[in-house]
Amino acid sequence: MPRHKNEKVKRRYLGWLRGAKGYAEPTIDAIERAIHMFDESTGHKCYKTFSARQAKSFKSWMEDGSTNGKPVSKTTMYHTLRHVSGFFSWLASQSGYKSKVSLDAVSYLSLDRRSVRDVLSSRPRRFPSLDQIRQLVQSIDVRNELDKRDQALIAFMMLTGIRYQALCTLSLACFDEEQLVVQQESRLGVHTKGGKAITTWLLPLDKSFVGIVREWVHYLKSGKRFGPTDPLFPRTRVAQGGDNFGFRAHGVEPVFWKGGNSIREILQARFEAAGLPYFPPHSFRHAACQVALKWARTPEEFKALSQNFGHEHVLTTLRSYGNLDSSRVADVISRMRFSENKESETNGIAREDIQSALKTLQMAVDK
Repeated sequence: MPRHKNEKVKRRYLGWLRGAKGYAEPTIDAIERAIHMFDESTGHKCYKTFSARQAKSFKSWMEDGSTNGKPVSKTTMYHTLRHVSGFFSWLASQSGYKSKVSLDAVSYLSLDRRSVRDVLSSRPRRFPSLDQIRQLVQSIDVRNELDKRDQALIAFMMLTGIRYQALCTLSLACFDEEQLVVQQESRLGVHTKGGKAITTWLLPLDKSFVGIVREWVHYLKSGKRFGPTDPLFPRTRVAQGGDNFGFRAHGVEPVFWKGGNSIREILQARFEAAGLPYFPPHSFRHAACQVALKWARTPEEFKALSQNFGHEHVLTTLRSYGNLDSSRVADVISRMRFSENKESETNGIAREDIQSALKTLQMAVDK
């Protein structure tokens, strides 16, 4: 009976997140998994028995590796506790639970301050260089339409820095091959983060990449007769082999990918064939941001790039994608001029532009 009541109230909570708060399904799935982990740690006890002791035991349960036989990372613990805390905070305001669930007990669903700082601290991300992407693209010997698609896919990811969820749902109608602009909008069926509308111009990082993308779009429209609602990067068509034994890839079909696993598999295979280390899809976003930010000189340019990547604030771009690895920091500092007679010069950026940029960043922080 307790388990049945738990499931019922949990469904109410998830429905509230979906309908009233507008949370996306991937986020709701993550919250549901977190609550399920808590249920496992208590043996599915009734939520009305929630206590500070249960909260502390849950943290120990994760640290001891009681889930899947191995300890949970601090980052996973942080997000799991945050999701579970949100659930019990909501539960404390619901009829039948107000006198049972204490917000004081809910406060124990958190990590210590040092662990939180460690989880939230920015760390240099591993991402490919533009030269590595060039090597990858050039390594593909285009002999069929799968080679053509994969080459265009990799070039497109670097030129846009697009998230793979959106990439999987882009239709031909989303891309203007003349203006070289991508419309990432939910009305066109694109799954963007938070459902926001994003207009993304292809970054002129490599002219050959742009040519590859344009050639691919022309091939889909003229050679494959794809229409506006068909995918920009279609799924691989798998059919039975000519000998009727097993299944083989036979070009592409006008069907959207259901998730990012197919893209990961394509990248893994292509990186391996090129003799290069593997980089996951999201690392291309970091790569595009890093290369683009090197060329930004004015606050307006920083803002334009930030919007192009779908960020509301410049600070989001700099904080999430602007961190430099140690070798890059050393390179930048070695090229800076600190002599007194060059004090007014800053790598081609006017002093007033720097002051304006700092003011813009401070306004973003204040918000």
